[in-house]
Amino acid sequence: MLKLTKKADYGLMAMKHLAEHVAQGACSAKDIAEAYGIPQEALAKILQRLAKIGLVRSQHGVNGGYTLTRDPKTISAFEVIKAIDGPLFITSCVTVRGECGQSDRCTIREPLRKVNESIEQVLKNIKISQMQEEPEVFGLDKEARPEPKKSAELVTIS
Repeated sequence: MLKLTKKADYGLMAMKHLAEHVAQGACSAKDIAEAYGIPQEALAKILQRLAKIGLVRSQHGVNGGYTLTRDPKTISAFEVIKAIDGPLFITSCVTVRGECGQSDRCTIREPLRKVNESIEQVLKNIKISQMQEEPEVFGLDKEARPEPKKSAELVTIS
């Protein structure tokens, strides 16, 4: 099963938090960790890695903390995941070397490469600014959800 690491989850959560709190300035690792129940030491290391790659800026001092270096509409989930976990490969044959003991007889290498590319493209298209929870409506998927009701007009009776 393809699954993101906890570090990548935490990194995405922190980036979303920073995007939502741009107006308040820098956010400390402690505040972000407390807001989401994330281990503070782990989050501090993740934020340092994101700062090293240039996705966030670290500010020291009284009003210190972390801020985004770019507009959240331009930062993709893929960039964050790659910064934390490295390149995304669903199988070892999709790596740069791309070799295994079955390479000469493998019939699924190309289909798996296409799957890997598709996943990568989806993650590149998801921007930090778009990452928000949609309210669950009794287990209905988005297409089956009823349209929100429009407010009724006021009618005066004379």
